[in-house]
Amino acid sequence: MHVLILGGDGYLGWPTAMYFSKRGYDVTVVDNYFRRNACLELDVGMLYPVPTLIERAKIWYELTGKEIKVLIADLTEPEIIRSLFDGRVTYSWALKKEFTGLPETVVHYAEQPSAPYSLIDYRYANITVQNNLLVTNNLMWGLRDFSRDTHVIHIGTMGEYGTPNIDIPEGWIEIEHKGRKDKFLFPRQASSLYHTTKIMDTDLMWFGVRMWDLRVTDLMQGPVYGIETEESVIDERLRTIFNYDEIFGTIVNRFIVQALVDYPLTVYGRGGQTRGYLNINDTLQCVKMSEKTPATKGELRIFNQIMETFSANELAEKVQRVGQNLGYDVRIDHLENPRKEAEEHYYNPTYQGLGEIGVKPHYLTDEVLEGMMHVVERFKENMRRDVIFRGIKWG
Repeated sequence: MHVLILGGDGYLGWPTAMYFSKRGYDVTVVDNYFRRNACLELDVGMLYPVPTLIERAKIWYELTGKEIKVLIADLTEPEIIRSLFDGRVTYSWALKKEFTGLPETVVHYAEQPSAPYSLIDYRYANITVQNNLLVTNNLMWGLRDFSRDTHVIHIGTMGEYGTPNIDIPEGWIEIEHKGRKDKFLFPRQASSLYHTTKIMDTDLMWFGVRMWDLRVTDLMQGPVYGIETEESVIDERLRTIFNYDEIFGTIVNRFIVQALVDYPLTVYGRGGQTRGYLNINDTLQCVKMSEKTPATKGELRIFNQIMETFSANELAEKVQRVGQNLGYDVRIDHLENPRKEAEEHYYNPTYQGLGEIGVKPHYLTDEVLEGMMHVVERFKENMRRDVIFRGIKWG
């Protein structure tokens, strides 16, 4: 089986590449180092240096004997994506240069992943729109023209839904209007430009499914936390990128670093914002089980990819408790909210679909948090307090 991973250098992309490779898949990864370059441009801290994607692939081969083919290229260029399906691809690194063949599965992570980044100013907004929509559109047309049987697993976001005052189903809702019924995508109401582009992704894929009988699984993922996976523990050079800044760091990862450097945990506003969360190892599970049980032709299948829900206050209190047990003086600071969002709201998403296809969740226990803290504190001397909070405003 050939798995093509778009965005294979990222926080989730690289662990996914190793996960499939270890299980015997032919794996090709594509990336243009967008996130690395953005971190350099914006001068935000990464917890530790990370080898290049080509260096990572070489290390992986030396340790496991398994090859991950690498292409360093910009997927907003349509011919790059098309070359991955018609055999014209020239790999940046591969032991075997020949074309692996049409991928049975494409895992699509290749997007600008940050809500704050998308709202720094109009230039970063344009980068977000151009990158995210062009990559997805190029992929849909590549599949249309060369590989309509390939299954796409796209990483969407729970942020597409916003915080409606009704229960959130898994993607679809049945509506009765004037005595007639039909099934529609659940209404979206994103709270950032990044999340708005993810709504547009879903619409582009739904178009491809309706028009060309493509097969797509859209995973509406909540914020991910974690640092180690089963594959990365064999050599620390294989660890994924870990950000702790306001722009690219997810909330749990940010709070852990803040606790370790005696920086008050940055809770926005009253802290009642509730979201669904999952461990990085569950992202790998969810993608694998979606690959194992693919969507059918002409189906846009949607799962809500979360394992449990927490408010920002609940997360801060968890980190504070675990940090204090480890001897750290962890304080919580309620800041004026730089975002435009409901701070107290109803939130009740459905998320049993992935469990039904075999995903077994990890939960955010005190033991899990303590384990993360022990790993992260090894890099304490690398942590920069000046990059933790800049107050990028939505308004």
